[in-house]
Amino acid sequence: MANLWTKTRTTLEMIKWEHSIFALPFAFTAVLLAAQGLPGWRTVAWILVAMVAARSCAMAFNRWADADLDAANPRTKNRAIPAGLLSREFVLGFTVLTGLAFVLAAAQLNRLTLYLSPVVLIVLLGYSYMKRITRWSHLVLGLALGLAPSAAWIAVRGSLDARILVLTAAVTLWVGGFDVLYACQDFEHDRAVGLRSLPQTVGIPAAFGAARAMHLAMLGLLVCFGWLFHFGLTGWVGIAMVGLLLAYEHALVSPRDLRKLNAAFFTMNGVIAMVFLAFVATDLWLRS
Repeated sequence: MANLWTKTRTTLEMIKWEHSIFALPFAFTAVLLAAQGLPGWRTVAWILVAMVAARSCAMAFNRWADADLDAANPRTKNRAIPAGLLSREFVLGFTVLTGLAFVLAAAQLNRLTLYLSPVVLIVLLGYSYMKRITRWSHLVLGLALGLAPSAAWIAVRGSLDARILVLTAAVTLWVGGFDVLYACQDFEHDRAVGLRSLPQTVGIPAAFGAARAMHLAMLGLLVCFGWLFHFGLTGWVGIAMVGLLLAYEHALVSPRDLRKLNAAFFTMNGVIAMVFLAFVATDLWLRS
């Protein structure tokens, strides 16, 4: 039992389960808009299971696929597989188990979510190899999270509304932008081993400019999203708050000072996602 508890704790640390807060609020924003309120609790529960399972599967596979790269990187050499805390076989088994849990959850929602679940898994797992292929891997990671609101809409409605794709695009650019910033700390390692991150390809100052451009475009898409869904004053205030928080996030770091990168990446992005959900939910409630 002690060994099982240790493995469980190590696995949760490996997949950073607490970072589910990045995509979950945007998924539940789509849930509220699709249902014009709260759908049945059964639907909410299976969406939650699907979200957590999908993210856990993607993170575990990423750790499995990048084990050798992580071992060579001073920043990541203490992760579970390189440190010998978990075997590659265990992590691959966990990946398969959570992938099956995701498909099961999708099957409990509706036929379309089941049919699309393999496509989602291809995107989620395929990201792990993108830095070996393209400098734009950050946008593939963005898409992996950006699919959440569209998938949640389908889970509620059983069909896709083109308007929700605007939120998918916004989340894709939001995540892509902050992943570009996060990759700056691995600039030397990525250059040494030939990984094609954007900072490694164009340099850190230019990468910061690209991240700012992505986040400005994300705000533009949120404005379009608010217009499409006829936001009231509270919804527009929520978008303005997202803009202010993004500005603060970028003020925390610079090409010459990455010391506060974790605060910018983890803390602020979790706050941004929760603030957006809170304001949209309030706006819906006030207009109901």
